[in-house]
Amino acid sequence: MTCALLSRLLLLLALAAPSQGHHLGPKSRLRYSRFLDPANVMFLRWDFDLEAEVITFELQVQTAGWVGLGVTNRYTNVGGDLVVGGVLPDGNVYFSDQHLVDEDTLTADGSQDAELQGLTEDAVYTTMRFSRPFRSCDRHDQDITSDTVRVLAAYGQDDTLKLDREHIFVKSIFLLQIIHPDDLDVPEDTIIHDLEITDFLIPEDDTTYACTFLPLPIVSEKHHIYKFEPKLAHHNETMVHHILVYACGNASALPTGISDCYGADPAFSLCSQVVLGWALGGTSYQFPDDVGISIGTSMDPQWIRLEIHYSNFYNLPGIYDSSGIRMYYTPRLRRHDMGVLQLGIFTFPIHFIPPGAQSFISYGLCKTEKFEEMNGAPLPDIQVYGYLLHTHLTGRALQAVQYRNGSQLRTICKDDSYDFNLQETRDLPARVEIKPGDELLVECHYQTLDRDFLTFAGPSTVNEMCLIFLFYYPRNNISSCMGYPDIVSVARELEEEVSDSMEAMMAMNNVEWTPENIKKAEKACKEAEQTVIIKTIDEVVGNTTGWIPDIVPIPRGPCLESTGGKVEPHDKNPVGFRAIPLALSGASMAAPRILPLVTLLFAQGTLLWLLASLQGRD
Repeated sequence: MTCALLSRLLLLLALAAPSQGHHLGPKSRLRYSRFLDPANVMFLRWDFDLEAEVITFELQVQTAGWVGLGVTNRYTNVGGDLVVGGVLPDGNVYFSDQHLVDEDTLTADGSQDAELQGLTEDAVYTTMRFSRPFRSCDRHDQDITSDTVRVLAAYGQDDTLKLDREHIFVKSIFLLQIIHPDDLDVPEDTIIHDLEITDFLIPEDDTTYACTFLPLPIVSEKHHIYKFEPKLAHHNETMVHHILVYACGNASALPTGISDCYGADPAFSLCSQVVLGWALGGTSYQFPDDVGISIGTSMDPQWIRLEIHYSNFYNLPGIYDSSGIRMYYTPRLRRHDMGVLQLGIFTFPIHFIPPGAQSFISYGLCKTEKFEEMNGAPLPDIQVYGYLLHTHLTGRALQAVQYRNGSQLRTICKDDSYDFNLQETRDLPARVEIKPGDELLVECHYQTLDRDFLTFAGPSTVNEMCLIFLFYYPRNNISSCMGYPDIVSVARELEEEVSDSMEAMMAMNNVEWTPENIKKAEKACKEAEQTVIIKTIDEVVGNTTGWIPDIVPIPRGPCLESTGGKVEPHDKNPVGFRAIPLALSGASMAAPRILPLVTLLFAQGTLLWLLASLQGRD
């Protein structure tokens, strides 16, 4: 009897204990790292637990003073949160969850949502390690999301908690990286091949698109490209805006030499199926272990077009460049051949953004109903595993949304805090299936408060784009699917008398761009019929039409209530809040622990009392 009841009791205690998941403790290895300042004084490590929705940071700074780490927004540090800490000369530590009330002043949050895991100081560094929820119930804490996060870091030369603008830094980071390169397989039989333009004299123009055609490696059997990285001349890094590699159909007649991609000779714009892409702020990218780019078979491209976009804003003369893409490939085959599908708004001046706009939203529609016909073969469902977002300087946010049978299915990918200077290939947390007949909508947000002229879509960095590249498998022949609105109907909604698209584009310069007309133009663009252009690797072009569906916003999840301070009623988000898991709670100055001591003593006392009672009954 005693043993049976005791077994039940132990089972109940086990079930009542909180789930740890992949809990990151004070000594756990943090997989990700980045320097936060140009002088490499501040070094950040981090990792996260997606199940518990908790992130752990470790900030190491070359100082004997206080250090601080938090999150801010694009426009101002005021309101940004900053977790600060340090070690006093007597060895005692201080630690607090704070926020900036103005550019020079910090104040403690009413709710202390950061949990200290370690704070040390030696002859060189002050190191602070702490965890915090992705989303707390404190309105002063910025959320950690799957968007680009603007990490705010600061430090002092001593323990006087005073902000010095020379010691405050903001760096855009994609914190919630799903796959770390160390987790991926690196074949021992890797072969390296460079696709590059060498000793190219960069013109003294603001914008140059340089293109050349290069052969892919000649191999006697099928191989897979599994990784790529930019190859940049160090002194020219800021001039290279993006590098794209396009696969050419094997029937294409290709020109030789280097020329303007979109200039007088249209042959240099041949080949439109993107297979690899890098843009400003990106680094190397390795595909998941089960996918690769196939080369070496009769179905694979033998040549590519290499496109390099240079931005020489200062019109500097005499600068030579050798840049390109380094590919890593192997004969050890992977399960799937991958492809890239380009979505968004067709890049030409029918796409416009008014000046002085606080916000302007543009849409590009893709209808996949013709994919199988244009593919020339049965088209299986495609599985999307990664993406790359791209706008120019006025872009603020992008998303791709999927619809099936007239209903919104999911948001495939998004970034509500897009940063032009951080454009990188990112992995999806789960693979997304796209079926023939689905509709895909790209939405781009822009802001042009600093412009007094119309911004048209085009190749220059001061023009705009709205593009999303989806990385998927299995590969098919469709290279792009992009839309644009009926500009004539848009112009007429703005009370301009026009008869064709050219007149409509020119008429945009006649509009007085008041806030009312900006909103009117945005609404007209959304409600206008879209022309959808579909293109294949062999340059076959098809088109259809459609209408922009509404996007239902995704509600924010519940916040995580802290036990480290009072949460005011107005801080609780309307969608609800939940208690912090027991394993993550505790006073901010306490040492990390799995369960509070009082809980352990209570459980132990209850167990002893029940054991004594059971023995008395026997």
